[in-house]
Amino acid sequence: MPLHQLRAGIIGTGFIGPVHIEALKRLGVQVTAICGSTKSAHAMAEQWGIPEVYGDYDVEAMYASPNIDVVHITSPNKVHVDQSLMALKAGKHVICEKPLGMTTDETAKVVAAVKKKSSPVFAVNYMCRFFPAILQMRAMVQRGDLGQIIHVQGHFFQDWLLHETDYNWRVMAAEGGKLRAVGDIGTHWIDAVSFVLGARAESVFAHIETFHKTRLRPKGEVQTFAKIDPKKMVPYKVDTEDFGSVLLKFGKSKHGYANGVHASAAISQVAAGWKCSLYFGIYGTKGSVQWELQQPNEITYGRRDEPNMILQRNTAGFTEDVKGFTDYPGGHPEGFSDAHKMHYRAVYEHIASGKKSPALFATAEDGHHEVKLCEAVLKSSKAKSWIKV
Repeated sequence: MPLHQLRAGIIGTGFIGPVHIEALKRLGVQVTAICGSTKSAHAMAEQWGIPEVYGDYDVEAMYASPNIDVVHITSPNKVHVDQSLMALKAGKHVICEKPLGMTTDETAKVVAAVKKKSSPVFAVNYMCRFFPAILQMRAMVQRGDLGQIIHVQGHFFQDWLLHETDYNWRVMAAEGGKLRAVGDIGTHWIDAVSFVLGARAESVFAHIETFHKTRLRPKGEVQTFAKIDPKKMVPYKVDTEDFGSVLLKFGKSKHGYANGVHASAAISQVAAGWKCSLYFGIYGTKGSVQWELQQPNEITYGRRDEPNMILQRNTAGFTEDVKGFTDYPGGHPEGFSDAHKMHYRAVYEHIASGKKSPALFATAEDGHHEVKLCEAVLKSSKAKSWIKV
């Protein structure tokens, strides 16, 4: 089945919803429905030429539509699980934004639902896996190009919540979950590293802190990154963290080059000057690789006894391992929106092939594990000790 014969429905009209829509349209996938608040859903439908509109977040009516094959859930975290379960029950394939849910008790229900033989395809939107550089580093690790992996080090820094007047629903534990900085962006770092290593984090030692104990928020909800007059804001107590440090111990990999790897990550949403800096270096006995999201088309390949190299996407040393996941020649940058496109292409090809194509995307089980990891981070920070995931 060609991808353009599959039809998508989008739930949510905030920052990430249009990212999904644009990527799908670039793939030739039909976006046939939008669901959200009545006003924003109609506005987005008019902007993108989407024929079916379901206001007042009427997902039940949307799922009843015969014109939707795949549901993209880009709504707030607290409704991910309910909307996922409803979609699966309706026979719809699902791409759900991360985190999969608020607690492991919830996410376990999704894992159980997708284990059924007749279950539709289910993916969690850890799209960093589909940057060509991430796929290239994964291949290098699995081939043994870097030797035995010794350790991983890195960070994910942003500054969009630096000021006490910066507000988004993710700051509220009741809306986004008890873990914010680590849960929102730190899990992208952890999933990307896990994907490259081919191993999952099995234990954590974490320290998290809230710098702004009290923040100001608008009287109503606003779009992410919106600027609001402080005089029209009200104070509230913050119950999620602004930054944290996380140590991780990974399990065994199937390829044998990354067993018991130690990793350290610094996570912050109050790091002035950093807009979206996901960086990590993987260090092995033969060499190392380093990558930075804000310069996504390059990998630094480090060696001790030979010259270091800069590998550039779609040039020598950075080609065959990412075949099918990059579209433009070297020197023509691909970035955030392209990684989303490549992710959805992989998921839709898996659907179209009857689940015969490689499932490189994050599954419900992966999403469940990330939520388990978040719960372990909270326990570790409180207990000041290592906690098993």
